[in-house]
Amino acid sequence: MDKVIISMAAALLVTSYSGKIKKVNLAAQRLFGFTEEELINQPISLIFDDNDLTSQIFYQHTILQQQSQDIEVVCRTKTREKILVAFSCSVIQKKGRDLEEVIYIGRDITARQRREQRNNAQCAITRILSESQNVKQAIPQILQAICQSLEWDLGELWTPNEYLSATVQQDSVDIVLRCVEIWSSRVVSVREFKAITWQTTYTPGAGLPGRIWSRRSPLWIRDILDDADQRRSQPAAKAELHAGFGFPILDGNDILGVMTFFSREVQSKDVNLLQMMVSIGSQITYFLKRKQAEEALIESEKICRDLLENANVLIQSVNVYGQFLYVNRAWQTALGYSETEVANMKLFDIIHPDFQEHCRQIFYRLMSGEQLEQVKTAFITKDGQPIYLEGNINCKFVSGKPVATRSIFRKITQQVIAEKTLHQQQEQSHNTLLSISGNLQQPADSTTENFTDVTVLFADIVGFNESATAISAIQLVNLVNPIMTVFDRLSDRYGLEKIETITDAYMVVGQGSNCTQAIAHMALDMQTAIATFNAENDQNFYISIIIHSDIVATEVISLKNFMDVYWGDIANTARCVESSGVLGKIQVTEAPTKHLHDKFLLEKSREIEIKNKGKITTYILLARK
Repeated sequence: MDKVIISMAAALLVTSYSGKIKKVNLAAQRLFGFTEEELINQPISLIFDDNDLTSQIFYQHTILQQQSQDIEVVCRTKTREKILVAFSCSVIQKKGRDLEEVIYIGRDITARQRREQRNNAQCAITRILSESQNVKQAIPQILQAICQSLEWDLGELWTPNEYLSATVQQDSVDIVLRCVEIWSSRVVSVREFKAITWQTTYTPGAGLPGRIWSRRSPLWIRDILDDADQRRSQPAAKAELHAGFGFPILDGNDILGVMTFFSREVQSKDVNLLQMMVSIGSQITYFLKRKQAEEALIESEKICRDLLENANVLIQSVNVYGQFLYVNRAWQTALGYSETEVANMKLFDIIHPDFQEHCRQIFYRLMSGEQLEQVKTAFITKDGQPIYLEGNINCKFVSGKPVATRSIFRKITQQVIAEKTLHQQQEQSHNTLLSISGNLQQPADSTTENFTDVTVLFADIVGFNESATAISAIQLVNLVNPIMTVFDRLSDRYGLEKIETITDAYMVVGQGSNCTQAIAHMALDMQTAIATFNAENDQNFYISIIIHSDIVATEVISLKNFMDVYWGDIANTARCVESSGVLGKIQVTEAPTKHLHDKFLLEKSREIEIKNKGKITTYILLARK
């Protein structure tokens, strides 16, 4: 029987009722690291952490009439390392005697326990990283989870930055590692150790954190008392801390930080644990980069939203049912609707009646996948005013189906008003010509009344086109309107009729000899008006003016003949003089000068060749006499 006991693979211990060891087999000696002589007649408490275990076994046997099966006992080896052993216990009563011996047959389940602890730690860290909003929320929980799951007592995070970051200066010789986070169990008294740790710094290669930083690989210390760290070894011993390990948090070849852990127990190196910690370091790095990407995305979205909200253009998104999904601040301001009101509105509630059908067609074309260029439309504001818009619209498709339209509009209300005003002025000019033509067609009693003088002023603002290329259409209209308004007042003052205004050109006409002098006065006043405008608006425009007269026959002339023949001939002559003239001056053809010499200073300029008319002499109008 003794040979069987000695050769058993399981550890066997036999103790007396009082707990003294009476017999051990070879497997038990190997498991606990003692020789047979070192164990015989020693109390079982030499290897059992639980001093009450023997009395519990007897209690179960005598009172409960039960055998103790698979009791998990924390045991100590000769080197005081902690192991977990599952014992099957039996009480042996010899014939005619009271309870006498206890037989323990045990197997080492430390590896199984550690495997379970590692799995628990891994699950806990995965959950923490999935639920944490940021790294400062995650790290304290990770330190706690590792310590509690693996039965370690203190955890630290060391970094060269204020906290763990996805970026760090790797090659600098000035790197200094500082502890930025500590978690400790309540069962250890580590206040002094923690206070020293907060004040301690390490350079790469110094101390446990510094060596891990330099090696970029995990490191294990069986007992910190045997470590060369002079700054923290003694405080650790005072706090009864012994074993330690740490691992780097790596991003490829770059290192971001170091985590270190300490235990009250002396523990041999656990390769599987270190391998798992390398994996956890990678998880933390991935978490950091993911959060960094999320923060960048949030910041980008915030910037985009700020741009949308603060843009001067009107931006809207509408679903396939015409309901508003989004409008920016400029949209709400321009139309006067609140966010709550917009939520209860549909697109066609605000479209101007004149554009309803047009916009419905655009909407349907977009839904069918057609790409559209610039679109013009008009909305109705909350107070009933029309607002004219121009912009781009596209349609978003998901799985081939339309889900929303997105539009960016700029306001063109002033431009539309300006175009309408121009159209009205053109109509007015046309009516003026009708009036002049009607007067010319009236019958006369004498030969001299069958002819009349018609004088035309053509004005061109030089330098205007260069400015127009650098500004918007609305700014262009706003720039030219004050000038044209002054010209209109001058035209009214001198009793002349405005014929046409085309951006930077202005034309008036007068009938009769008195109108020639009126046009000359207006030309000089126009030069003064341009000089005043330049001074007030920091511009550098100047004006070129042509004055030309001709005699028009009035005998039985139809409106069509006057418009197509006489008016065209006068206007074309004036344009020819303008195109070949002197910039910034008032040029006068020879015909009007006969009415101007008495009251104006004229200077002969040059002769100009006019098609079908030959050479004509031009003069420069200098000033009034």
